Amino acid sequence: MLRCECGGAAELSVSAATVRAALEQLERSHPALYRSVCDETGAVRRHVNLFVNNSFLPPREGLDASLAAGDILTIMPAVSGG
Repeated sequence: MLRCECGGAAELSVSAATVRAALEQLERSHPALYRSVCDETGAVRRHVNLFVNNSFLPPREGLDASLAAGDILTIMPAVSGG
């Protein structure tokens, strides 16, 4: 679902000090992807989960989480259905 918003890429590289800064870079480089992840207020959409390395980021607090060189930010849409 999200790969079609960034030319089919499975991974994108950014250099950012926080999760918020990484998402801001996505907004500039891949605006359609950003709109799929964040709403018009900049908040992460409720059906999207973020992880740094293997740690879940709470939606409201996670945007200010620090990133270090080599960290992996995973953007995962929720899967639902029956």
